[in-house]
Amino acid sequence: MQVSVETTTPIERRLTIQVPAAEIDEAVSARLKDTAKNVRLNGFRQGRVPMSVVRQRYGQSVRDEIVGEVMRERYVRAITDEALNPAGYPSIDATVNEAGRDLEFVATMEVYPEVELASIEGTSVERPVVEVTDADVEEMIETLRKQNADWESVDRAAAEGDQVKIDFQGFIDDEPFEGGSAEGHELVLGSNSFIPGFEEQLEGARPGDDKTVSVSFPEDYQAEHLAGKEATFKVKVHEVKAQVLPEVDAEFIERFGVESGDATEFRAEVKKNMSREAEQAVDNRVKQQVLDALKAANDIAVPAALVQQETDGMKRQAAQQFGLGEDFDVSQLPNELFEEQAKGRVQTGLLLAEVIKHNELDASDDEIRAKVEELAGQYQDPQEVVDYYMGNDQLKTQVKSAILEDKAVAKLMEQAQVSDVEMSYQQALAAAQQQGGEDGA
Repeated sequence: MQVSVETTTPIERRLTIQVPAAEIDEAVSARLKDTAKNVRLNGFRQGRVPMSVVRQRYGQSVRDEIVGEVMRERYVRAITDEALNPAGYPSIDATVNEAGRDLEFVATMEVYPEVELASIEGTSVERPVVEVTDADVEEMIETLRKQNADWESVDRAAAEGDQVKIDFQGFIDDEPFEGGSAEGHELVLGSNSFIPGFEEQLEGARPGDDKTVSVSFPEDYQAEHLAGKEATFKVKVHEVKAQVLPEVDAEFIERFGVESGDATEFRAEVKKNMSREAEQAVDNRVKQQVLDALKAANDIAVPAALVQQETDGMKRQAAQQFGLGEDFDVSQLPNELFEEQAKGRVQTGLLLAEVIKHNELDASDDEIRAKVEELAGQYQDPQEVVDYYMGNDQLKTQVKSAILEDKAVAKLMEQAQVSDVEMSYQQALAAAQQQGGEDGA
């Protein structure tokens, strides 16, 4: 077997592989002899069909089988001999495939990029310093009360924060448009869940009122045929409900796992959860700044096969998130929605793998257990969660990967210039959320 390797791009290799004609022809002859033993043709007994007839009828299909098998086997042997690290499947095409001539085929493949890590020395990283105050805790408790509120019918004009039960139909140029109508819809005024300007025009409406609401669809509205259009909605108000907040009593407190129902213990538990959330937000913000710097310093080529794998995974996540069902064909979702973010994730993963390799980082079973116990502390039965994770190799591998990523980021942080910036709890969460939405890597 002869192999030549051509570097067509930094991450693409073109292998030209030749296999002696004798090997192919001998393998074809042997396969045809085996085939002849079982051939049934009119006028001949089984196993007595002349080889000339067998070769005429089955020769091409048998050769195709043999050539396919040989190309796959020799491709694997070639990448092993040449120490190539393929990223995804190759494209294999026979260029010479005739009896009596050496078989020649070309395998085009992507390989993992060779990374020579550039330093992020001098990169400026802002590390939020967050203190969860008593006022933050009270605001969170108020949010929990709203999330667990009841709604009570009232005979008065609707105000911001009220829930209205409405029928509506939308018109553009006096013509109804698809998706612009509903009956018995419950809408909280001020929730900003409808087109800008819609909810505000229902403030002051009373049960039984008919209202005409005029709005403009945003220019970037997801339904392109409505983007930027002026619309009128005819609205019938059936009911106005006011929010009734629960008291912070023992019954309310017990809903959140504080079995004693004690208000002081409840506030301490809320503060602990908020502090943990703030710590995660700080870590995520710092990590994203470091990873952004790492990618900026190392603009590596990314194999398309890996990007497609990541894109497909993101499609499945999106389908699950929006409840599209297990049978939903994710190929209906356009690649363009995910490709850029997928490319960033792949690039980050390749660079982090190199950081981990370069620094010989590892995670012991004790470290994995400690991390699992930390995660399990958020659940009602922590020990059950620990036993489940530690008994599942796939989950343990995921935890190990997270630990190694944190260690890699810590190593990179040694090269950065870190400055502390004071932030409120809300500011830290908002900043981390915004950054995560922009980067997602």
